[in-house]
Amino acid sequence: MNELDHRLNIYRDDLADERLKDQVKADKYVAGWPAVITSHFADLLESPILDAPLLRQAIYGERVTVFEEKDGFSWAQRDWDGYVGYVQSRTLGKRNDIPTHRVIVPRTFLYPGADLRFPRCGYLSMGSEICITDVAETRGTQYSQLVDGSWIITKHINSVEEYADDFIEVAKTLMYTPYLWGGNSGFGLDCAGLLQLSMMMTGRAVAADSDLQAASIGEIIDTSNGFDDLQRGDLIFWPGHVGIMENATTLLHSSGHTMNVASEPHKQAIERIAYLYKMPSLARRP
Repeated sequence: MNELDHRLNIYRDDLADERLKDQVKADKYVAGWPAVITSHFADLLESPILDAPLLRQAIYGERVTVFEEKDGFSWAQRDWDGYVGYVQSRTLGKRNDIPTHRVIVPRTFLYPGADLRFPRCGYLSMGSEICITDVAETRGTQYSQLVDGSWIITKHINSVEEYADDFIEVAKTLMYTPYLWGGNSGFGLDCAGLLQLSMMMTGRAVAADSDLQAASIGEIIDTSNGFDDLQRGDLIFWPGHVGIMENATTLLHSSGHTMNVASEPHKQAIERIAYLYKMPSLARRP
């Protein structure tokens, strides 16, 4: 029997998801209980210590299932893509409201009142799901009120029923966002996080890490003659990296070379990355 991917399955020798009872051995099996991310974002860590490696992130409003809470950390799994990690328990809570809107800009501020001159009281990433209870206008700017009483710029949100049409256009709005290993939010992104967040904004759930994306998104493109005939929206994969074809000649990716989301000629990127690491392994068309 092949070992299950720990990134997508909750199991240790002492505890496991009860749904895996027939697949793994553990001292105890747990059903898990629902929770929601109540912080601007929560780091999904490799182990329950503050300086553990960052695996991924979950943003405000995301629903997770918790299987263990101990010493200030919760072992949790994101509901929408199944990704697993340890999060600080203080970033989790219960949610009784139903989300009505989603943040559509890379990042935005929250205010204690309907006025941008007030000192900010919080901030949210693209993709955060919120519940709006009221609206107001101050000096021509429209604001929407969240259930906790804070206010957000109305132009920065959209109905949860509305999705972007083009994930490439979403990705372009994230240009110059700082590179962050494991980053999934508008405050910091790695290559796979850029692709996942951009596609999520179009209503499409894809895997979280580049190797999982390379094994699952769309159809493989024949690149036996090279990578010169790619088109807008195609994805190029290297071992440990992914980029989005912005057009027929330009690659958009969160790059450790520039340390931000950047655009560069795709031939240049292939040559540069091959010099340091390897040639691309494949290309896929979503």
